[in-house]
Amino acid sequence: MFMSAGKLQLIPLGGLGEFGMNCLALRWQDDIIVIDAGLMFPETELLGVDVVVPDITYLIENREHVRGIILTHGHEDHIGGLPWFLTEIHVPVYATEFTLAYVEGKLEEHKLLDETELIEISPNRKFHLGAFTIEPIRVTHSLVDCVALAIETPVGVVVHTGDFKIDLSPPDGKPFDLHTFAEYGKRGVLALLEDSTNVDRAGYTPSEWAVRPRLDEIFSRAKKRIFFSCFSSSIYRIRIALELAQLHHRKVAVVGRSMVESSEIAQDLGYLSMPPGLMIHPGQLRDYGPEEVVVLISGTQGEPLSALSRVAVDNHKHARVEPGDTVLLSSRVIPGNEKGIYRVIDHLCRREANVIYDDGSSGLIHVSGHGSQEELRLMINLLRPKFFVPLHGDYRHLLKSAQLATSVGVVEKAVLLEDGDVLELDANSAETAGKVTAGRVCIDSGSTSDVVGDLVIRDRRHLSEDGIVLAIIAINKRTGKVEHMPEIVTRGFVTGEIDLSDQAREIVNRTLDASSAEEKADYGVMKEKIRIDLKRYIQKNTARRPLIMPVILEI
Repeated sequence: MFMSAGKLQLIPLGGLGEFGMNCLALRWQDDIIVIDAGLMFPETELLGVDVVVPDITYLIENREHVRGIILTHGHEDHIGGLPWFLTEIHVPVYATEFTLAYVEGKLEEHKLLDETELIEISPNRKFHLGAFTIEPIRVTHSLVDCVALAIETPVGVVVHTGDFKIDLSPPDGKPFDLHTFAEYGKRGVLALLEDSTNVDRAGYTPSEWAVRPRLDEIFSRAKKRIFFSCFSSSIYRIRIALELAQLHHRKVAVVGRSMVESSEIAQDLGYLSMPPGLMIHPGQLRDYGPEEVVVLISGTQGEPLSALSRVAVDNHKHARVEPGDTVLLSSRVIPGNEKGIYRVIDHLCRREANVIYDDGSSGLIHVSGHGSQEELRLMINLLRPKFFVPLHGDYRHLLKSAQLATSVGVVEKAVLLEDGDVLELDANSAETAGKVTAGRVCIDSGSTSDVVGDLVIRDRRHLSEDGIVLAIIAINKRTGKVEHMPEIVTRGFVTGEIDLSDQAREIVNRTLDASSAEEKADYGVMKEKIRIDLKRYIQKNTARRPLIMPVILEI
């Protein structure tokens, strides 16, 4: 696309107008850097789709200019799309130590690890990529080792916050770096790109430590087993659970692949310390009394094959919920997952477990990893940017974030962007200048090649609503005559009291009789003629539109 001379281009490819798929490109002349490469889990209408990733046509078309992908932290909505990005664009990936540990596992799974250059970055250590100088700045979030990015460009400094909240006493003792943000504010910031996830919430988001009193109370009151479930990436929460287990003289068994992987990575990198004798293998659970164990288990969002879902229906080889056990879901309900979560809770309640899944008024069992309104204001006041661009959220969140930034009184202009918009910046102006290709790519069955097109999803929806009708016709290859009466097979197609099979056979016969020998010899033509006639007849008699597939067998 056309490049304006002397302008910095900021191009969001995902994460503006939805939660997830976070991805943003910054371009100065022939240098492009990409910040984050996230995925999104599909809405229910995307039938059979496993994940959704941003359309990176723009990056593919300009692959020779892409200098690298920089990751702010290790959540799926920021790193989950990497395998699909890296099959198209072979560039280095820059991230902090903990984020890289997550990335390694993901790339190994997709057999991309050996061919990808992974470069570790650290807070306050600058590095260069093309025309850009980037300084990672430590921020706090629900995951460890997260950074914002201060990017020096030829027209000024752009600050990308990543996901953040301002926690000055996190469990790992590595607080939010207010000082460095204030230094950049003194020197002058051209544009602030800020996380808008919690812009609806007034006040401040509590520290991770805020959950400890309520969790301690639950641990002290539990008479039998405790099943503790949180996001497997919530290392702070896992750390608190381990400390409480030790305090209350309980052994800990970790159950569920993602929970095992996360806790092992965190232990290797020093974020979790496991006192000798605290951990037991899940197979040892039956060797201890119910009041002596905590089961740290994945599946807090009710994922159908997760460990907690299997435990809830007595389908796990090691862990079992019994009457009087406590099941604690220390996480928020992600919109769209309500049905799955409440289904699991129902199963657990049938087994007479005490299920705790709501913050309620008696104390916090979960805190958000995103800053609320006062933290967002504080960041704007610290950095005093000339221009403001809200990131991460539905349109209403972006709009409210832009309004909040304007109300602070230090921002010259707030710019609302959506995926694919191109914002051109220089020292004095910020204007949108056209669009690039952007959108969603649906991925099926976890394969890097299984991209699901709109047509496939439309057919799946069609099948789910109206079913399928197969018309099977046997034709003698030598004579061109129909050997048997056509067969009509239906699946998922409700016809009410009318049996359409005989009439449908007649329709197919009539179509065959009215076709010339030449048409009968062209099976493509015959299939289409039969499909159209059957469609017309079924629609007229049932007002349904099933997927109609004529099948011609040569005998």
